[in-house]
Amino acid sequence: MILQADLKKAFGLVVAVLVITSVIPVAAVGREARVPEVRIARLHYDGGGDWYCDPSSLPNWLALFRSRTGIPTAETEVVVTLDSEDLYSFPFLYVSGHGRIALEAKDLVELRRYLDNGGFLYADDNYGLDPSFRAMVAKLYPENELEPISSNHPIYHSFYDLPGLPKIHQHDGEPALGYGVFRNGRLVLFYSYSSDIGDGLEDADVHGDPAEVREAAAKMAVNILMYAMIHP
Repeated sequence: MILQADLKKAFGLVVAVLVITSVIPVAAVGREARVPEVRIARLHYDGGGDWYCDPSSLPNWLALFRSRTGIPTAETEVVVTLDSEDLYSFPFLYVSGHGRIALEAKDLVELRRYLDNGGFLYADDNYGLDPSFRAMVAKLYPENELEPISSNHPIYHSFYDLPGLPKIHQHDGEPALGYGVFRNGRLVLFYSYSSDIGDGLEDADVHGDPAEVREAAAKMAVNILMYAMIHP
């Protein structure tokens, strides 16, 4: 299947990054043997929600990942829609926002195909996304409910050992909870609820979060991206 092959190729490049950088320092790799870059694709969706929220979060996330792991990354995210020709070039898909997300039937089919063929979706509730996102997932996978991700799951220990999903912003005061969808034993979707990792990754002067809160967001973000890389 061409789509599956494309995602396997993209994940293969990600794995190559891990292998090459574990053997050869990034600085020592010449232009003729350039190490592939880890990239994040931000989903541009319909429904009225601000899919473009937290504009500094993803460049900061990529920079943090690069500096802390030594793995080369792109400078900023790529924006895609579910009918983008190059969707299957990006194995890591990110979605966030404060408002409503609505996908047409054809988009749900495409997203399901993307995930079932090796893609990974990280959704970050930015206060207001939750009701429509849960409704969307119920249509996406009616046979697989969002289920809580316990604190011993590898996503919380893939690079840093964390006690669970950190609480970054107050929202409605509910605890931060991680949820996921598993397909044939594989976590294809991770959802951070009432946490707001993206806000914690924004430039320090945007929200004025304390340093320890921003650090908690940074560690969780590194773990999420690392997990997706090592569990294709």
